Amino acid sequence: ARRSLASPVVSGVLCPCGSPQGSAVESSGGSSSSGGGSAGSCGRSLCEASEQDRRLRALFQKLDVNRDGALCIHDLAVGLGRLGLHRTELDLRKIVKAGDKDLDGQLDFEEFVHYLQDHEKKLRLVFKSLDKKNDGRIDAQEIVQSLRDLGVKISEQQAEKILKSMDKNGTMTIDWNEWRDYHLLHPVENIPEIILYWKHSTIFDVGENLTVPDEFTVEERQTGMWWRHLVAGGGAGAVSRTCTAPLDRLKVLMQVHASRSNNMCIVGGFTQMIREGGPRSLWRGNGINVLKIAPESAIKFMAYEQIKRFIGTDQEMLRIHERLLAGSLAGAIAQSSIYPMEVLKTRMALRKTGQYSGMLDCAKNILAKEGMAAFYKGYIPNMLGIIPYAGIDLAVYETLKNTWLQRYAVNSADPGVFVLLACGTISSTCGQLASYPLALVRTRMQAQASVEGAPEVTMRGLFKHILKTEGAFGLYRGLAPNFMKVIPAVSISYVVYENLKMTLGVDSR
Repeated sequence: ARRSLASPVVSGVLCPCGSPQGSAVESSGGSSSSGGGSAGSCGRSLCEASEQDRRLRALFQKLDVNRDGALCIHDLAVGLGRLGLHRTELDLRKIVKAGDKDLDGQLDFEEFVHYLQDHEKKLRLVFKSLDKKNDGRIDAQEIVQSLRDLGVKISEQQAEKILKSMDKNGTMTIDWNEWRDYHLLHPVENIPEIILYWKHSTIFDVGENLTVPDEFTVEERQTGMWWRHLVAGGGAGAVSRTCTAPLDRLKVLMQVHASRSNNMCIVGGFTQMIREGGPRSLWRGNGINVLKIAPESAIKFMAYEQIKRFIGTDQEMLRIHERLLAGSLAGAIAQSSIYPMEVLKTRMALRKTGQYSGMLDCAKNILAKEGMAAFYKGYIPNMLGIIPYAGIDLAVYETLKNTWLQRYAVNSADPGVFVLLACGTISSTCGQLASYPLALVRTRMQAQASVEGAPEVTMRGLFKHILKTEGAFGLYRGLAPNFMKVIPAVSISYVVYENLKMTLGVDSR
């Protein structure tokens, strides 16, 4: 028998029987043990907590070279080297960074255990994604296919070399235990399945396009699937916005006209709109709102890809703070490019019957009476609103996604429709809530028609005026119809997106 690449201490670290804690182990035929609890190959029904703790402490002490009760990069380099596991300094930095909860640059015992358990979850997902035949083993053909899916072409001979580095028993296949033993103390990045199943900003359209763009795999970019995703997302957004346009127009009216003296309710607002312009008036401003989807999405995607290159990361997946930075800058560039359309949308939504004959007439009127500067009213609060919206939306979505992956993902990273819809709805709602006062001030500034000689309203002045006359509640006028449209908007955009995806020939794995 060939020498194991991992120390026996590492091999059995999560369970005395060699099986991962809390999950069934595939046999060589790919079958899983069944029953109420996890069963190991030793026949025990449950792993003994004390024995597991002893083994974890034994591994920790072996790695803790300077005996100070914490693992630094030097400890890991020396300790893993003694166990026959040689890692680069970059890999060791990633391990410490992933597990270091208190940000002191090292791992104490609790952080070390938490890292191993979380890491093992990710390893199982990677193993499942590589196991194309679903037989509990990975062979050379599966490695070739998986790397091709990622856009990396290798020969079967090269794949066999990769296999030999992990294969302990000379079968030229890798089972779960061999895979886990080899990678247990090796950083693992986000896998393509997580990117594929957890697309967020492309799928869900709640009327605001301020979210951080989705990541696409190398395969999606090379095969041109990325633009089909964007087209499907744009079409879904158009249908979703049209279906929820009456609520969106009501929100704008309440943001601009509602006050303590003019308390506008939802039913009263709809009645007022229909009385003034008939049922068709409920969709005022929707045309320009739909038209701006295509240029905004395209500019945002291209800007995001360029900013990623400028950041200069050599990783396929950006870290969360890099995504927020790149996404916020891309959002600012896209918003700056199409901002006159935002002003037009607000003016069209607020117009009286017969005031303008159409979008072009509205634009001509604004240009003639107020000048070019009018098309950038409310620009500053709009730009400032991008960071809290995108940041909180991304943070909440990533937190919900990672919580689900850690607790419930066993065989696949696919969360299913309801989990995806729930995560998207919650994160979008939190993002909107955080940036809503800025959005309200932006809308009021956009709505302001310049009267000759009248003083210009500033963002700061408007905030002070609202707080003085209406209190903090005044900054949240129109919030009810805004939240009422989130669930139908998310649901409609998802259904339309999935149907358009099939029409455009996008593979769903």
